[in-house]
Amino acid sequence: MQTYFHSNRTLVKFEGPQAQKLLNDVITGTVSKNPDTASWWALLSPQGKIQAEGLIGWFDGAYYLDVHLRAKDNFLRRMNMFRLRARADITDLGNSHRIGWSTGRPDPKKGVIVHADGRGHHCRRQMGFRLIASTKNTDGWLEDEKQHALERVKTGIMELGEDFSADSLFPHDIAMDLLGGVDFDKGCYVGQEVVSRMRHRGVARKRPVLVEFSDGDNEPVRAGEDIMIGDRKIGTTGTTIMGRGIGIARLDKVENPKGARVAGRQASLVIPPWASYGFALDSQ
Repeated sequence: MQTYFHSNRTLVKFEGPQAQKLLNDVITGTVSKNPDTASWWALLSPQGKIQAEGLIGWFDGAYYLDVHLRAKDNFLRRMNMFRLRARADITDLGNSHRIGWSTGRPDPKKGVIVHADGRGHHCRRQMGFRLIASTKNTDGWLEDEKQHALERVKTGIMELGEDFSADSLFPHDIAMDLLGGVDFDKGCYVGQEVVSRMRHRGVARKRPVLVEFSDGDNEPVRAGEDIMIGDRKIGTTGTTIMGRGIGIARLDKVENPKGARVAGRQASLVIPPWASYGFALDSQ
């Protein structure tokens, strides 16, 4: 089974007697000791905006969190600030370890940590496996981010750094509440009040959508392009690849999902198959 480098993501290790409590009190996701699956998490600002996100997995007494390179410094700074309250060690493994991704579970190999991507359970499709290894144990891994990007785009999963910038979106905007990225059963964490209020009031108007271009052109458009319907901006794009993309749209403003335009190109907007939401017109 081929493994591809996640060259745009880095790794942080948390260990110690209060590492679980530290993480549980700070990030949005479930902090468990499941050795098989890595779940989605985010670090929020006090205002509830996403400042970092990734997958968290447990192995041999430690938690391993991947995070986009653009978010790493702020993530480490904030987590070290919170660490003053806990007996836990935080180690930046960016110089010694690499993160990989595989469509199927690879054969067991000494020195390689494997976690299933837990988002796949919630979107009812296989999302592959995250691999962690020291640099010396990554022989045969390929430098190709397109494979994982295509899988995310097909599914409708957005990531900070590739699809949006820090402090621009709430967890509900990228459906973390539906894909296991928010643990609604645990106590307080940073930004929890905002997330809970959005859930109970049902005020999440922005949601991920699939963008399907109809012009036969496979050239990508840059992330952050406006999604237009008529003369109204209803959202922005994230990653686009192979004639399709992912974006975030105001559901209440999408009156004609087949009549969208992105960077002058005709496109249709489609609700991801796992989603429990729909366009406003679907409820009329």
